[in-house]
Amino acid sequence: MFEQFGHLSQHMALHIVLMNFLVPLGIGAARGTFDFPIWRSWPLATAVQLLLLWGWHAPPVLAAAMHAPALMILMHVSLVLAAAWFWAAVFSVPQEGGWRAIFALLISGKLFCLLGILLVFAPRQVYAGMTHTALDIEAALADQHLAGLIMVVACPLSYVLAGVVIAARWFMALEARA
Repeated sequence: MFEQFGHLSQHMALHIVLMNFLVPLGIGAARGTFDFPIWRSWPLATAVQLLLLWGWHAPPVLAAAMHAPALMILMHVSLVLAAAWFWAAVFSVPQEGGWRAIFALLISGKLFCLLGILLVFAPRQVYAGMTHTALDIEAALADQHLAGLIMVVACPLSYVLAGVVIAARWFMALEARA
């Protein structure tokens, strides 16, 4: 599916598909099935997701994961679990507290996009050391820019769409009470 992309852009595309589309769709479909008030954990869920995303994408950590399949699996599993927690918390915020969910989406979306923007506009490789020849370095920089572009385009789509849906529900609940 992603054969035309380099290693980093394939990696980012997989993260986007999992964390920003499949997980939210699954959690959204299961909404209302949570027996405990998971929405109350939205600040911690937001912080954990962001810490894991930025931590796993620190250059030495990502380089290690790219060369160690077990570490890469751990990265994907932890990021998917954090995303599931985040989306479950956001989607279960009561309508009268919709601002909480919108705030969590705003913070997460902005910081996800910031990582993408750093990759797009970096004049040199952020993840240096993964290539060895001059041709590889040029191709790796183009791949890094594509990886960042994927993030910058896809992240707002999922976060803004979720925010619009939540805001609409919140405003309809406010109007119904008035």
